Amino acid sequence: MTSNILTSDHPTRPAWLAVLARATLTQLEDMLPAAGELPELKPVRAPEIGMVMLRGRVGGTGNPFNLGEASVVRCAVRLGDGPLGVSYALGRDKRRAELAALFDALLQDPQHHDNLQRDLIAPLALAQAQARAQKQRDVAGSKVEFFTFVRGEA
Repeated sequence: MTSNILTSDHPTRPAWLAVLARATLTQLEDMLPAAGELPELKPVRAPEIGMVMLRGRVGGTGNPFNLGEASVVRCAVRLGDGPLGVSYALGRDKRRAELAALFDALLQDPQHHDNLQRDLIAPLALAQAQARAQKQRDVAGSKVEFFTFVRGEA
């Protein structure tokens, strides 16, 4: 098993991890294969809830500041003796983090990689991009342009 897919250096892994982190529990459960089709799963790190500090920047580019804290769930599973799947997801849904870690491990397995890229990651990425674009359009409709008059120009 010297496939490039089995290494954590896989070039598209950060992209599919981001898609899995933003997926809903329902979306992940809908793609879960039948229990008989899954290889043996070994929990490496059971889903656990923690906190992360969110950082912001003044004006988007200025000095950093602590915006606040958010709940996050992390999980790690191993497929038999094969790849290690990990996940981090905002919120407190342990099942969602567990499924995301499972899919990460399956995506690193050459036997499942192409099918999951086509049937899970591509549709989710498209739906997430469309939702992001729609939200940007909705927000752009409420944009307010501010300007000031200098004395004597009005």
